[in-house]
Amino acid sequence: MSLAADARVLWSLLRGQQRGGDHASRLQAFYAPQAEQYDRFRERLLHGRAELYAALPLPEGARIAELGAGTGRNLEFLGARVAGLQRAYLVDLCPALLAVARRRWAEQPQVAVVEADACQWQPQEPLDAVVFSYSLTMIPDWRQAMANAFAMLRPGGVVAVVDFTLAPDQGAAARWFWRHWFGHDGVRLDPAHGTALRALLPAHQLSYHRAPVPYLPLHTAYYRFIGRKPG
Repeated sequence: MSLAADARVLWSLLRGQQRGGDHASRLQAFYAPQAEQYDRFRERLLHGRAELYAALPLPEGARIAELGAGTGRNLEFLGARVAGLQRAYLVDLCPALLAVARRRWAEQPQVAVVEADACQWQPQEPLDAVVFSYSLTMIPDWRQAMANAFAMLRPGGVVAVVDFTLAPDQGAAARWFWRHWFGHDGVRLDPAHGTALRALLPAHQLSYHRAPVPYLPLHTAYYRFIGRKPG
């Protein structure tokens, strides 16, 4: 990653997400200038994605969806298992990021790139897994997104989440800083996410972690969650 490419992404982060317009227009305005550098920079910021995908309990011929899939990079963490999927839906509202996803998966007919709202979109068939990878904190109506994901699943299917959070052991000053630092870019840290996920999917695995931030001598907190729908 060159410093010039990093600088373009950092400038977008410093400018922050615009406050006017609807959610889709805010995402497009924020991510379009950095779409081509998005993945390279986020490899050093969005931790735990490979581990989440490696832990997905997918049967042969699985049907999955990622809500807020962006550039489609995360699906690559499945490795050779992608070839065994019956269907994978990459759902997002941002055309600039989805253009990258379409190029990435153009040779994989089982992968569908869908421009749609994660709170409303539904597949035509029940799914084995629904993934939120650093997207739940960016969805304003995250409770509706959770409920929509739950409704997509077959009995015994899983919801898997990796995302930033406010760790239980963080002090008041750290929690204030991270809320405002992330909030500037449209990322809403809310411990209620974990509470709601545990209530929705009582049979689950949940772990908390720390990871470094590029160009800052600080560590963020993030969590990984996999919960199974009863049945």
